[in-house]
Amino acid sequence: MSEAGNEHKRRASLSPQPQRRAPRLAAGRARALGLPTRGTTNANRLRRVDRWLVATQVPRLRDSARPLVVDLGYGSSAVTTLELVDRLGPEVDGLEVVGLEIDPERVTAVAADRDPPRVDFRLGGFELAGLQPVLVRAFNVLRQYDEESAARAWDTMRDALAPGGLIVEGTCDEWGRRSAWVALDAGGPLTLTLAARVSDIGTPSDLAERLPKALIHHNVPGQPVHEFLRAFDACWAAAAGMSTFGPRQRWVAAVEALGEQGWPLVGSSRRWRHGEVTVRWSAVAPT
Repeated sequence: MSEAGNEHKRRASLSPQPQRRAPRLAAGRARALGLPTRGTTNANRLRRVDRWLVATQVPRLRDSARPLVVDLGYGSSAVTTLELVDRLGPEVDGLEVVGLEIDPERVTAVAADRDPPRVDFRLGGFELAGLQPVLVRAFNVLRQYDEESAARAWDTMRDALAPGGLIVEGTCDEWGRRSAWVALDAGGPLTLTLAARVSDIGTPSDLAERLPKALIHHNVPGQPVHEFLRAFDACWAAAAGMSTFGPRQRWVAAVEALGEQGWPLVGSSRRWRHGEVTVRWSAVAPT
């Protein structure tokens, strides 16, 4: 293997964490854990996950004494962090959003966008810079890691959460038309959500390319996530007649059929019309 190939492999792994529990660190004093992402940032790229956050997580933030949100790995510009503030801010009094980046130059580049405590930008990684957020949005930050390292990153973030906190970790394409994310709390993963501009897909399993690192290599026969996607495709095919009324109606019909088959769907059926479906993690977790 070439030196460049060895470098890529090295950068795609995190060193194992010590078995002893790390001491609590004050904000801004934690050692940043992780590696810089490509930094790709497009306006409105994270709109699908943001809409889901507004629809499902506002009560969690309102019930918190300090509604602190961390946007981990915001990239080469502040745009998606500022969009998150604009979407959640009207719904949550006293909202604080902190964008974290492991690249100091990216933190410096967005200094003009700081408006603490409403929105701030700091150096930090999976340790969350010593903060204790109620909500973490970590999008497109784990695709470069191997599965074991991604699992350790999950554990590190979970340890930093405020009581009752939630992490939303996932990926999307560069324009935000195809997305998938996992919601997890201090106890572990809770749900998997798939979301798409439905007119942009041929079958629901097209979203397999966006599965989080914890699942993407398990989309093979015999694994639950593969069975879920296979069942979804079959329901999609059976709902072909609904295409007359548009792709969203076909998606809704397919998701409804999934539920009738016994797949443990979560949340309001109103979200289906937005090209979403959420299923319990226990139904798709690797075996």
